[in-house]
Amino acid sequence: MKGQSPQAVLDRSGAQPLYAQIAQLLAGEIRERRLSPGTVLPSEAALCKRFGVARSVVRQALSVLVADGLIHREQGRQAVVAARSEHRRLVQRSTGLYDQFASAGTLLRTQVLRLERSEPPPEVTAFFASDDVWLLERLRRVDHTPIAFVRTWLPRNRFPDLEAGALQDASLHQVLAQQYGVRPGRGRNRIRAVGADTTLATHLDLQQGEPLLMLEGQGLDGAGRPMEWFTTWHRAEQLVFDVEVGPDAEQVEVAMQPETHANVTSSGNLNDEPLDQLEQVLGEALTLLRRARAEG
Repeated sequence: MKGQSPQAVLDRSGAQPLYAQIAQLLAGEIRERRLSPGTVLPSEAALCKRFGVARSVVRQALSVLVADGLIHREQGRQAVVAARSEHRRLVQRSTGLYDQFASAGTLLRTQVLRLERSEPPPEVTAFFASDDVWLLERLRRVDHTPIAFVRTWLPRNRFPDLEAGALQDASLHQVLAQQYGVRPGRGRNRIRAVGADTTLATHLDLQQGEPLLMLEGQGLDGAGRPMEWFTTWHRAEQLVFDVEVGPDAEQVEVAMQPETHANVTSSGNLNDEPLDQLEQVLGEALTLLRRARAEG
């Protein structure tokens, strides 16, 4: 920022907190690779001088970057830019993976594997009150590394002229909004730990049986009409699911699978004991979260 006063960098009208602006500026430098993984950030004193703010403001900004997984901080040491080894997804938002990655500055590549009429399972037919549906399957990649396989069912009567070409390297939600004026509204998502079957292992470059995080959801549009039924299998080491909680209620529920449903394939059955343990850990984590909030 040579030749520019610190005050000129930030909007001091009060429209946005100073710490949020600083966090955005530093995040931009990290995502644009001007600050590469492993780079030591300037000291708090240097950042105070650069932006013309108090140390408490700088610390708030750095806390935001830590929460977003962009930097690491240790007591008594300067912050370091984190390696881009994992990606994050907010599971309680109706926006899709493409849009969430785009907002974080990450380019998500999409390969359409198939878009065709297909006989849906009974639960999908019941959701749409019709078996006249599209089956859409896509593979999502970041930097040539596959991170998610997505299977989506869509009502053909609402999206009659949908074409695979329009969905290549694109957001399904954006395409539906632009072509049909349909935007996502409310819905319900569920998370399960599953083992990769042969098909998923092949597409996601894994060994059969390796753990995946499966997100399944039914989405309505803004008018409350059925819009999509989707299942996304994520590589567990590539993605972190973030959950926002508030003072009134948790925004996500963890449901333990009964033992009679412990075997799961790509359609939902699990057979790996470590994955059963993972579900137990998720349940225990939520219990600890509730206890901490009650005591806090």
